Amino acid sequence: MTVLQSTILLLSINLGLLWLMMRMPLGSRTIQISRTYRCAPDKLWSAMDPVGTAATWHHAVISSKAVADRNGVVEQTYKQLDKDGAPIRRLLALEPLASVAANARGFQSRIIEDSTLDPSFWSDYRERRIIRPMPDGAELEIAQTDRYRGLAFLLFRYFALRRELKSLDGWLKTGQSQPQGYFEHPLVQAALAVLSTLLLWPFLGLTMQGLMLSTFLTLVIALHELGHMAAYRMFGHASVRMIFVPLLGGIAIGGRPYRTLFEVATCALMGAGMSAFLIPILVVAYQMTEHDLFPAAGKSVLIFLLILGAFNLLNLLPMHRFDGGQVLRQIFRTRRSQILASFFVTFCILGVGFEIGLPARYLTVGLLVFTIVSLIGAGSVKPRRKLDEMSEPERMMVAFGLYAAIALHGYAIIFATEKLF
Repeated sequence: MTVLQSTILLLSINLGLLWLMMRMPLGSRTIQISRTYRCAPDKLWSAMDPVGTAATWHHAVISSKAVADRNGVVEQTYKQLDKDGAPIRRLLALEPLASVAANARGFQSRIIEDSTLDPSFWSDYRERRIIRPMPDGAELEIAQTDRYRGLAFLLFRYFALRRELKSLDGWLKTGQSQPQGYFEHPLVQAALAVLSTLLLWPFLGLTMQGLMLSTFLTLVIALHELGHMAAYRMFGHASVRMIFVPLLGGIAIGGRPYRTLFEVATCALMGAGMSAFLIPILVVAYQMTEHDLFPAAGKSVLIFLLILGAFNLLNLLPMHRFDGGQVLRQIFRTRRSQILASFFVTFCILGVGFEIGLPARYLTVGLLVFTIVSLIGAGSVKPRRKLDEMSEPERMMVAFGLYAAIALHGYAIIFATEKLF
């Protein structure tokens, strides 16, 4: 298989996975899980009932109480923070279940208010919880119904429910609820990074050089996400984490919603921004190899520099879900200015391609592919309250940062290409 064929196959797999996870229309779907616990039904009900005596059993729940002047409405607060640093608050409307058996208890709920998310996010969401007495204890059945687009959020909710049931089991046994799951543990993410490297290896050639290329690409992805995480920390996020998705790359997750458009733009830009700091260092490192200091490492440094520049420069394309698109939407607030800026940035990046000698047809096909990727990833969760606007000095800082990131990564590609070829 040629390099071009491998590249096309890898891109096709990525496009298919992105569509499957992010945009495939699933319609209304119900997640249903049931589990039997060795406890009295009354004890289980006291935990599941939003106004029960043990309604705050879960480690993420601060309070759960009936709203005095609204019949059937419960206010719950959570340890997760909203954009102002206050606990997330939700109002649940409880509805009786007519079809529950005489010896069972249950309720259906819907979320009518959320301090973080726009009400439209919860418009199709319903949850049902039923407790049935069993000979050896009590059975809990949970069903969540919502309208989904893409498998990602459906899978997230399924595993979140499994974690909740496991925490409930711990609470029933010990009286304490503890966070469950090891997926986000650093060792698990390191293992996923290794797996991602091995999955990329066949596409880059099952040779030592192919393994080096896949390793370098994984390192570049990790550095990019570390840049996002560093920005989250600078803006005061109490917890940040990185999730590796084999073949698809990585995701940096902050500890709370964004507060300002400046925060959105800076956190998006810092993915490429952190990598940009390495470019002068790598150029100097290569020049040292030309003066007989570790000469064998010269080619490897150039290859890493090329992958670093190419990955981050492509990520700065002004597509909807790319970092470049995120940044431009915050700097320019009108549709016309966003379109003009997008054309300018795109032509700058295409100019780098022309400078290194890429044929025009490859650049056109590549631009088409990234446009399709942008459409696949379109759509985002609408916050409840509008984010604070950027000031003019902040807008200028972000604009110059975007310019510097494009210029540095473009230079990295041109420098590495001239030396390698």
